[in-house]
Amino acid sequence: MTGFDLAGTERQLESEGDGIPPLEKWNPPFCGDIDMRIGRDGTWYYCGSPIGRERMVRLFSRVLWREEGRYFLKTPVEKVGIQVDDLPFQWVELEVRDGGRGPELHFTSRTGDHVVAGPGHPLCVRQDPQTGEPAPELAVRFGMAGRIHRNLFYRLVEMAGIEPAADGGEELVVYSCGERFSLGHL
Repeated sequence: MTGFDLAGTERQLESEGDGIPPLEKWNPPFCGDIDMRIGRDGTWYYCGSPIGRERMVRLFSRVLWREEGRYFLKTPVEKVGIQVDDLPFQWVELEVRDGGRGPELHFTSRTGDHVVAGPGHPLCVRQDPQTGEPAPELAVRFGMAGRIHRNLFYRLVEMAGIEPAADGGEELVVYSCGERFSLGHL
């Protein structure tokens, strides 16, 4: 796609405010792919250069949409495809709070999203097919997830308890909002 107006799109998104707009209600036409990419480490790039303005990245993250395995920036008037190397969000802060149903794991992303692990935002640990290492992630919104930073995963492992696994053996487990999340088998 040519003619994508990065600054104009930023102005349009600023008028939407800081919240998550009702993307599920918008059905704009697909206008092609743009040269925008979210790197494995959560860095956003436009035309090969990192986007240095945090406010702009935050705005774009609010209109990020996943559909049929692809990622898009979606506004009321257009939908453009972008590339995501791994997962579009990166969880970089963790706070443990006491809640009505026990501990609550509060995560904050590089783009300022705040999510509490629980029924609506499950935490899961997959295995990276290339390295075999744990690849922890947390659901965000609209079928998207974010990668839990390695340092936070180590904190989760430190606070985890050992419990019997459903399929035999033992596994590391954490709880948030009364939900049980496995960090992996021992």
